Amino acid sequence: MTAVLEPSPANSSIRDTILEHTRNIGIAAHIDAGKTTCTERVLFYSGVVHKIGEVHEGNATTDWMEQERERGITITSAAISCGWTTSEGPYAGIDHRINIIDTPGHVDFTAEVERSLRVLDGAVAVFTSVEGVQPQSETVWRQMDKYHVPRLAFINKMDRMGSDFLSALQTMRDKLGANAHPLFLAIGAEENFKGLIDLVKMVAYIYDESDESGVKFDTVEIPSDQIDQANEYRESLIGAVSDFDDDIANKYLEGEDISEDELRLAIRKATVSIKFVGVIPGSAFKNKGVQMLMDAVVDYLPCPLDLPPMKGEDSDENPVEVAPDDSKQVAGLAFKLMTDPFVGKLVFYRVYQGSLKKGSTLYNPRTRKSERVSRLMIMKADAREDIDVAYSGDICALIGVKDVVTGDTLCDKSLDLRLEPPTFPEPVISMSIEPATKADQEKMSIGLQRLSEEDPTFGLSSNEETGQTIIAGMGELHLDIIRDRLFREFKVEATAGKPQIAYRETITSSSEGVGKFVRQSGGRGQYGHAVIQIESLEKGKGIELENKIVGGSIPKEFIKPTLDGIKEAAQGGVIAGYPVIDFKVSLVDGSFHDVDSSEMAFKMAGIFAFKDAMKKATPILLEPIMKVEVSTPDEYQGELIGDLNRRRGQIQGMESRGTVCIIDAFVPLENMFGYSTDMRSLSSGRADYSMTPSHFDQVPQSLIQNIVETSSREPARS
Repeated sequence: MTAVLEPSPANSSIRDTILEHTRNIGIAAHIDAGKTTCTERVLFYSGVVHKIGEVHEGNATTDWMEQERERGITITSAAISCGWTTSEGPYAGIDHRINIIDTPGHVDFTAEVERSLRVLDGAVAVFTSVEGVQPQSETVWRQMDKYHVPRLAFINKMDRMGSDFLSALQTMRDKLGANAHPLFLAIGAEENFKGLIDLVKMVAYIYDESDESGVKFDTVEIPSDQIDQANEYRESLIGAVSDFDDDIANKYLEGEDISEDELRLAIRKATVSIKFVGVIPGSAFKNKGVQMLMDAVVDYLPCPLDLPPMKGEDSDENPVEVAPDDSKQVAGLAFKLMTDPFVGKLVFYRVYQGSLKKGSTLYNPRTRKSERVSRLMIMKADAREDIDVAYSGDICALIGVKDVVTGDTLCDKSLDLRLEPPTFPEPVISMSIEPATKADQEKMSIGLQRLSEEDPTFGLSSNEETGQTIIAGMGELHLDIIRDRLFREFKVEATAGKPQIAYRETITSSSEGVGKFVRQSGGRGQYGHAVIQIESLEKGKGIELENKIVGGSIPKEFIKPTLDGIKEAAQGGVIAGYPVIDFKVSLVDGSFHDVDSSEMAFKMAGIFAFKDAMKKATPILLEPIMKVEVSTPDEYQGELIGDLNRRRGQIQGMESRGTVCIIDAFVPLENMFGYSTDMRSLSSGRADYSMTPSHFDQVPQSLIQNIVETSSREPARS
């Protein structure tokens, strides 16, 4: 826990907001849980905007892209800064700067969530009070766990029919395994939701219904019919945080009173540990609970100093740590690229150490080049504000830096270190794309190249056999948005082929493979000979390559080319030419020729050895399986289950929530095309669904021949 510190003379003269009073947070959740609406209320209550924007009206501040406003969804993460001052607790009366990133909820844009969480210090996970934890909520939660992000939970939409705060809280415990405890309780639900009970102060806040903005509320005593419930949940809250604070534990066991500030500090310590989640009910749309959420962000989520130093490697691959300190050399991570119509290429940058001045030079260890930062900006959605200096803990945008990709470290040249970049899922769908006219060819190439730089999950390749351009992404909507952006931003009309699934291949047994590349054509020939052993790995383990050569049967300089050949061969398997995953190759033997051996010959030997071994290792074809959740009125349950079964779906379970039935299933991605239309037809438009990538599974033998024939006609690969 970091106590409130007075600014040091050095800091106070140069920083508007000291590090202790800075919060970098993200708002993340399942699609349509209310993230953008929640962000919009924060901006209104903090004074950044003076009129509340609405998603359904297409004027939300952080949904600034035309495609976002038309569809009513968030597509790209938007960064925005605001100030917040609490009236209670250890930070009372102190201005805090809160940098917020509003992330997309749709599974097709999960990369935006991934890279945002990589650079954030804390997060607010939003759930709905009706559905509770949904499939994409689970994905986002796992991403937060992956990057060790402390978090609060906001149970939104308490005004909706069927809302139940405690039931939604229980789904967090059951489905996420979260140590979740209420910081507030709801007063009423559905149309009777009128306020919150503060379990720290043990008072109630009742909103003034005559003030639709939600600014006015009265602090009153806890309603008599909820006082027992409030005492029970406060006791449970104290018991939960006592595991993280010895002083609280001793007082709790001895029955002593615990003050508000003591409890707040204990909740903060527990939250920063990532092993506790405070939960707050509210209704962003009806303007209730958002102020309490923001007070909790200041009180409980960490500042950059509360977290462990960022880990990286120096040029010799020795581990290094980077901690927030304005006086040291600058180091930070480029986590997002964006093309701005007015200023060109924007590089979103998190400063982890040092301070960065406009006009200074940053070194990129990946390219071994230095580049000048011509301008520095703080982003406010699609607006921007020029600044002269960015300090440790800041999130800013750089202009003038050219040769950068997502995940690059940019630092002072004397440091020459690399911070751990975010990781991204592989594309699951691809299609061919062609310009409508020959005149559009060059514009399309430029547009696609820029879009692929911005989006790490958007793949771009060329098919050598057909000459077609192949684009790959996370789903139909993802590729549809790409085509739409080509048209609007780059003025390119393009037609797309039929979507192709990104299948994978793997092996189910072990085998040995021999590869020989021998060419004699007069003069110096070519000679390479490699023997490998291949074995299968568990799902998700990827590819492992090991050199087991002893006695110099293959000279050291030819080992790497041989392994490179194996990696290259794994890009196209022996069944239908799809990438091979989850296997281990050991290079065990081989031979060489004093004159004729070369790197190229051993690379070819590696390719031949891999193909030989894979054919003998019982290869199988894998297809992407989606986790699908369908919400439907009970009367349509039978028809929808039957339809999922026809799509080779495996029903995992059903759950009734009021009059709604939730169907969980695993369904092959190939059979989900057009599902939205069929589902609405079967349910008279009353059902809804969401899906998220789950895993790869074996394709039934009866379907393999058809897939092989399709891939040979249009060999699109991801």
